[in-house]
Amino acid sequence: MILSSREILCRLGEDSLEGDLVIRPYAQECQQPASYDLRIAEDIILPPALCTLVHSLEWVELPANLAATLRCRSSFGRRGVLVTAGYVDPGFRGQLTLGLINMGTDHIALRKNDRVVQVIFHEVCEGAGIYEGRYQDSSGAVEAR
Repeated sequence: MILSSREILCRLGEDSLEGDLVIRPYAQECQQPASYDLRIAEDIILPPALCTLVHSLEWVELPANLAATLRCRSSFGRRGVLVTAGYVDPGFRGQLTLGLINMGTDHIALRKNDRVVQVIFHEVCEGAGIYEGRYQDSSGAVEAR
């Protein structure tokens, strides 16, 4: 099941019985009907035909019963931007490293706080484990390890 905005807000609440979803800082204007728009944390220029790593402004924590997928927002997709590494395991904590590829021929300027990527939350039924990998507690854009 994909979480609706109502369910996302419910799980962000302090009294949530479903788990402790964290999005910090949370911004109401980033909340969509069935996703949340992640903002980038710095100004960058995406050169054509290269993958550029940038991190989300938001710190995200997923409980054991939620996973997430990352998708490029359509306004950037229409300009030729693709996002790589589009899955977040249950239990992940940290800023998300976004691999952005400019498939166009022109440089694309992105500014801090631009809403570039949507995160879509999925319920995990009877999940047995949580993420404990090397990207746990990531801060900033993290190169492949």
